[in-house]
Amino acid sequence: MDAIALRHNNEIIDLQTAREIGFEGEAIELDNSPEALDVLRHSTAHLMAQAIKNLYPDAMFYVGPTVKEGFYYDFKTSQEIGEGDLKRIEKEMIKLAKKKAEIEKYSISMDEAREKFKDDYLKLEVMKRIPGDTVSIYKQGEFEDLCRGPHLPNVGLIRYFKLLKIAGAYLGGDSKNEMLTRVYGIAFADKESLTAHMDMLREAEKRDHRKIGNEMKLFTFREEIGAGFPLWLPAGARLRSRLEDLLFKAHRKRGYEPVRGPEMLRSDLWKTSGHYQNYGENMYFTEIDEVEFGVKPMNCVGHIKVYEDELHSYRDLPIKYFEYGVVHRHEFTGALHGLFRVREFTQDDAHIFCTADQIEEQIIEVVDFVDKIMTTFEFDYKMMVSTKPEKAVGSDEVWEVSTNALKTAMDKHELAYEIDEGGGAFYGPKIDIKITDAIGREWQCGTIQLDFNLPERFELEYNADDNEKIQPVMIHRAILGSFERFVGILTEHYAGEFPMFIAPTQVAIIPIADTHKEYAKEIQDKLIDIGADSSIYDKNDSLNKRIRTAEKSRVPMLIVIGDEEVNGKTVAVRDRRSREQYNLSLEDFVKLIQTKINEVNF
Repeated sequence: MDAIALRHNNEIIDLQTAREIGFEGEAIELDNSPEALDVLRHSTAHLMAQAIKNLYPDAMFYVGPTVKEGFYYDFKTSQEIGEGDLKRIEKEMIKLAKKKAEIEKYSISMDEAREKFKDDYLKLEVMKRIPGDTVSIYKQGEFEDLCRGPHLPNVGLIRYFKLLKIAGAYLGGDSKNEMLTRVYGIAFADKESLTAHMDMLREAEKRDHRKIGNEMKLFTFREEIGAGFPLWLPAGARLRSRLEDLLFKAHRKRGYEPVRGPEMLRSDLWKTSGHYQNYGENMYFTEIDEVEFGVKPMNCVGHIKVYEDELHSYRDLPIKYFEYGVVHRHEFTGALHGLFRVREFTQDDAHIFCTADQIEEQIIEVVDFVDKIMTTFEFDYKMMVSTKPEKAVGSDEVWEVSTNALKTAMDKHELAYEIDEGGGAFYGPKIDIKITDAIGREWQCGTIQLDFNLPERFELEYNADDNEKIQPVMIHRAILGSFERFVGILTEHYAGEFPMFIAPTQVAIIPIADTHKEYAKEIQDKLIDIGADSSIYDKNDSLNKRIRTAEKSRVPMLIVIGDEEVNGKTVAVRDRRSREQYNLSLEDFVKLIQTKINEVNF
């Protein structure tokens, strides 16, 4: 295998940089490790830009970073580029790769760079974001661009790639700026990995929650309501309510108390919490009686006010509040994506107020809660300890104490975790729960955040056994993350074939003739009594068409009733999950459904 880069001081550097500093170290091989893929994909992004420049000579380039899904480049050209042009760009990339041009790096002063690119306003915009007095440039053939690197030694090592889609992107991510063209791509070290990834993308397209949600009539979006504000249709609302009911019982069993805060709070409170200064660009504000209010993006301040409602003793702690809290966050229109990225959503939010000595116990209890839910839904998951971000409140000492508290709790219980440097919330470090779905995709879901800062900012306290006033520790916690996002993930994870216990419609009742409708309604009433949802398929269609319609709706259990079933108080069952057909008495059928919908207990 070809060595493509070296590790130096825990950073990856390219071979040319290594030669310049006279360094020889641990080689990074051309494989599918995260480090190697980052170098490969970064280099592939530049190869794509070079191909675009060859095909569209007036193209000007902004940035071309690697991202979790691969890489992209933002650029501008006078010619309109569509999805049909991606193949043409790929062919040009292949032609360039075969020339095996060396990738060279050189550095110049910022003043020289401004002079060099004085006619390229996109380059000048990039340089505004580069700290220091020098910039590095990577050159291959006649193409060059500003870049930190590292890169491959030559473009001939780039062999297995695919351009995926084309989109619009605002310059600098600001909707006030002009729209640039963005092309996304993916690259791997071997053909097999690329093929597997493309197969996964095709499967993901089939499972798209927006498509399945439309087919099953779970939710919809209406332009006249506004982008990012979902409407839950009856089937989707039933599915969601089942999740809510299961979680409500699970919280109560674990000692949580339900609370509810207002959706708007005076801005003074958001200033005290630090949201105004550190999260204000993501919030919505309004005025009432000439007083500014902020629509809540999180539920923590409301729960703090609930805590403040009465005095607390150390004997009361831990105190656990939970709420299905509706929050609003300002998202760019281009970032919205079905239920995955919306402007209004509901968190399965909870806050635990505890003593310092209780941190470990509470963290582990939440981790156990997470494990119960994720294994029930057949997700693999991993945990990440996320540390202090650039924008943060509180001293370094407090951050170090709280971060170490999370690590210690995980280490003592031999729980595996990775570190996400700089990924914490602005008020404290956190454990992020990342789940893997049925086709291998990773999703950010729940979070457990340890917070010494908000209790200090709001001067929270409890009475110790000697009546000394002590500041409690606050643990912010969501397991699903939000109901919207989690339902979207579940929809794609199960391809709409939801487990019986959360299926929006558990039983499809199909009467053969009008004379059987009364019995169908009797069955439906009995199912409602045990908490099961059903639909009667009695439209003026053929029996076969009604059965097909029910199957397309992914209803787990179908029952067909005719004269024999009415007379014998039985049902003819078609179990879509087990692919079985059988007959049962109505009494036994109702018991079966009751067992199936109650088989899960968080």
